[in-house]
Amino acid sequence: MLLKKIQENIEQVIVGKSEPIRLILIALLSRGHVLIEDVPGVGKTMLVSSLAKSLNLSFKRIQFTPDVLPSDITGFSIYNFKTGQMEFRPGMVMNQIILADEINRTSPKTQSSMLEVMEEGQVTVDGTTYKVPQPFMVLATQNPVEYIGTFPLPEAQLDRFMIKVTMGYPTKREEMHILSRFQTENPLTDLKPVASAEDISRLQELVATIKVAEPVKEYISDIVALTREHKDLSLGASPRGALYLMRASQGYALLQGRDYVIPDDVQRMTEPVLAHRLILKPEARLNQMTAERVLRSIINTLHVPVTSS
Repeated sequence: MLLKKIQENIEQVIVGKSEPIRLILIALLSRGHVLIEDVPGVGKTMLVSSLAKSLNLSFKRIQFTPDVLPSDITGFSIYNFKTGQMEFRPGMVMNQIILADEINRTSPKTQSSMLEVMEEGQVTVDGTTYKVPQPFMVLATQNPVEYIGTFPLPEAQLDRFMIKVTMGYPTKREEMHILSRFQTENPLTDLKPVASAEDISRLQELVATIKVAEPVKEYISDIVALTREHKDLSLGASPRGALYLMRASQGYALLQGRDYVIPDDVQRMTEPVLAHRLILKPEARLNQMTAERVLRSIINTLHVPVTSS
């Protein structure tokens, strides 16, 4: 299967991160974006680079710093003295795979320049709208331990990421494997593409046809509704969160070789899709409560629907 081939190709570079790779592929199939949050040096940037090379898609890494301007991201118009007309100079988002590296290091104004392109797949400059190439995906990284000089992403920005992924430290055996693999050369240099833009577009269209029965839709709605009234939360999941949960469940079902969604798919995708959208009350944080624990408690209290293919 093509998806398995893509994952195996990425794993020629990335060691021991099968789950994060699967989640990113699910987001790609579901036309979503990914926030990768973890400590520095665990392979976040290399994972995104390996994905872009495996798919043979145009790729741009944007290193976010306080001096990056919105026009650097979206592009700008400049007057051409020869033609006497304004010309559009594309910004860095005019590529298919965008790595927004350390997105929380840039100003809120520059962060907001990503909102339109992440939601609508287009940028508007001086009143003119320009579509970005398809398939299109933003993968943003942020380092949670480096708070000095950072600007936390607002809820509106977080809500546009379909999935949040953490990498985690490798095990001792995995770290030894990394040392051996990178001892003489960087395997990313020789990584070859195993899929094309046309392949990904076809798979995205296939995901949209994955059947979601009414009881499963009701199950998704019940999960989201309970986040809005949970005693430990000051902010629950949005309708966009519910839609993303359904789409991610469709992507997961395809990854499992099915053409329909089952409740297990929804349960599997609930934490990656919804956890980063929830805001805990201060007293809940003091009691060591987490968004993941809240979601697990909601899943445990809900009746699981019985469905058929």
